Amino acid sequence: MGKYNQLLRIEEELGSDCVFAGVDFRNVGIPAKGMPRKPVVGGNWKCNGTLKSVKDLLTGFAGTADSERGETVIFPPSLFIGAARAASNNSKVSIGVQNASKTAEGAFTGEVTMGMVKDLGLEWVLVGHSERRALYGETDADCAAKVQAALAAGLNVMFCIGERLEERQTGKTKEVCCTQLQAVIPVIRAADWARVVIAYEPVWAIGTGVVATPMQAQDAHYQVRMFINDQVGAPTAQAVRILYGGSVSPANCTELGALPDVDGFLVGGASLKASFTDIIKSAQDLYRK
Repeated sequence: MGKYNQLLRIEEELGSDCVFAGVDFRNVGIPAKGMPRKPVVGGNWKCNGTLKSVKDLLTGFAGTADSERGETVIFPPSLFIGAARAASNNSKVSIGVQNASKTAEGAFTGEVTMGMVKDLGLEWVLVGHSERRALYGETDADCAAKVQAALAAGLNVMFCIGERLEERQTGKTKEVCCTQLQAVIPVIRAADWARVVIAYEPVWAIGTGVVATPMQAQDAHYQVRMFINDQVGAPTAQAVRILYGGSVSPANCTELGALPDVDGFLVGGASLKASFTDIIKSAQDLYRK
């Protein structure tokens, strides 16, 4: 995989001057394109939507999602979870929460606990999104506490990591991502890694229209996988699914999904459009059982 990354970097640097080699050259000795791990496509609706849009969108998504070829998870605003569940109508689209408390039940006005999420019959919770970190002051320690609480409640966790623009520009992408991961690794038991999905979202690409190049995305995913390999072990590193998020669209999802360490997507604004089905379908088509 190191050879793959080196050749991909050369192709990006040379641009059109590298057409004599072409993309197939870098794939010599590399597994066939596609996703060897069952893909996950998440839709983070953030603080958007209406009762009508929830119904309309999920009705369309339900007709595309195929749980045999991938997992589709929608994270609507909490007030719309009931409507979202009704609209998905027990389909192959799962509904999750964008946030839940690190505390248990008690005198915590305004909070929703992991136990409540589980009791409602939901399976997924989003933890560590950059907006929670930047706008609401959530720390690595807070994220670790939430991951631990979610796993203890029997939930699946989509854990977000990613660097800001200045961190990318100063060569700190690996350091930032590994630091964020290191905070949660101690609270994840070996048996619980199957319920953890990592979402790499470069903060500078979220909602900006700027997308990481294939080399940037692949290199970050590879470094994350190697860090998990070093900290937890090769079997876990090879099995864990790492999603890319950051201005994913129907136009770029297939190219990104073909990268060997990309196992799906966490999508923001594009998941609020009917064409999100194109992203779901692309991931499903790329899955190599």
